[in-house]
Amino acid sequence: MTKYLMGIDNGGTSSKAAIYDINGNEIAKHTTYTTMLTPHHYWTERDMNELKEVNFEAIRGALKKSGIDAHDIVGISCTGHGNGLYLMGENGSVVRNGIISTDNRAHRIVDKWLADPKYETDVRPRTYQTVWASQPVSLLKWLDENEPDVYEKTKYVFMITDLVRYWLTGKAGFELSNASGTSMINQQTEDYDEKVFDFFGIKNWLKKMPKLVNANDECGQVTAETATATGLIEGTPVAGGLFDITASALSTGLVEGNNLSIVTGTWSINQYISKEIKVIKDLFMTSDYPIPGYHLITEASPTSGSNLTWFINTFMGPIKAELKKEGKMSIYDYCSSLVNSVEPADSKLIFFPFIFGSNAGVANATAGFVGATKSTSLGEFVRAVYEGVVFAHMAHCEKLNSINPDISGPIRIAGGITNSNTWLQMFADVFQCPLELVDVSENGALGTSMAAAVMSGVYPDFATAADKMVKISRTIQPNPANARIYQQKYALYKKELQGMHGAWKTMEDTELEEPVLENK
Repeated sequence: MTKYLMGIDNGGTSSKAAIYDINGNEIAKHTTYTTMLTPHHYWTERDMNELKEVNFEAIRGALKKSGIDAHDIVGISCTGHGNGLYLMGENGSVVRNGIISTDNRAHRIVDKWLADPKYETDVRPRTYQTVWASQPVSLLKWLDENEPDVYEKTKYVFMITDLVRYWLTGKAGFELSNASGTSMINQQTEDYDEKVFDFFGIKNWLKKMPKLVNANDECGQVTAETATATGLIEGTPVAGGLFDITASALSTGLVEGNNLSIVTGTWSINQYISKEIKVIKDLFMTSDYPIPGYHLITEASPTSGSNLTWFINTFMGPIKAELKKEGKMSIYDYCSSLVNSVEPADSKLIFFPFIFGSNAGVANATAGFVGATKSTSLGEFVRAVYEGVVFAHMAHCEKLNSINPDISGPIRIAGGITNSNTWLQMFADVFQCPLELVDVSENGALGTSMAAAVMSGVYPDFATAADKMVKISRTIQPNPANARIYQQKYALYKKELQGMHGAWKTMEDTELEEPVLENK
């Protein structure tokens, strides 16, 4: 029989199921969406019942589109956004809304932790990463302080990968690559660290943590109930799965050290793998990698291509509607044409791509344009968005190069911006490095399907799976003529960003008073 693999990927608002053959060719995919709930400032949540249904809908949709016999799926694996928080009660009961990885309600708790000298002596040497507001340690502490009744209602603490696997199999587990990015794990022992939990003041939550599982472990089989709801076959094995940044790295073929991988989307993900890990202050994350001896070294922030989607939806709605009516050009192709109408040297407009979060090193830095005048054209605004996203990636990669000066060779790039030749060329010109474009439409789903392939014995290990399933479609060469202008514009971006620190702090500290209505 022909063998197939299924990868399931949950982002901040979308859920995708994709089916691949064992050579990594996509047979079918189906995408569904959940509503992002923002009941309070800094909160980003989702309804758990809706999330379950859209995942099952994605599976049904992919199976229907593929036309394959579900008996031929030899393994399933899940991935999804790291961090955030998904709590499960007894017998699969919902405790509260799930919390997405862009949530920032716990930022004041994190500020206190990072200001404590013991963080550098007791925590960072164990976790090898910087704690942030939407990691589960921060959110659990926030829940203890603000929703204390949640603890008794909770049986399991999950990441979204673990949650979807639980819905498929009824078995609980906490996958290691996900866990290693949560500030809960000792990177040396690859186990929960009681001293770290104690520092964060959440030691009681250790009782709610599921057992740790590996990415390619068989962690259960599809239950009869799930089979009925999805069209899958009861007994189909389900792998531990992967953290989405790990899955994305594998989908770009990242199997050797000193090679740089960039994945664009909501998150700017920039990473390489290394056999040597170091305690480095302000490094975003060191996490487990499923190739023996390697760790994934990551710089990331929610500062990538979704800023363009926000700009389009906020300011270009009528244009988008008209283009859809005409059916001649997508709004994204139209944006690229606007960018091409403005030469790099024609505009000094700057955009900070911090709609969903920042990498500015300042709590609650916000997005904005600097340098607009009455004569600034729409093309200049869109170009500034494109450039701002590239510059945010560049800032992360500069930090990675300072950690490992031996990073070299073409950059493997994937994600949403690869649909734009204009944006790809801009990346190549800013970095002055060739880009190898990976032929994949769903990085997370392809990467995590490799866990299913290794689990089911299709391939002996992840390196072999990546070699067989990843394909390079083309290479984009940098234009040396644009090197100097982008050096100048990037330097201007960094200078203006530093100048904004005081303004962001003032905005954060300013409390606006409600108007007082006089009684008549």
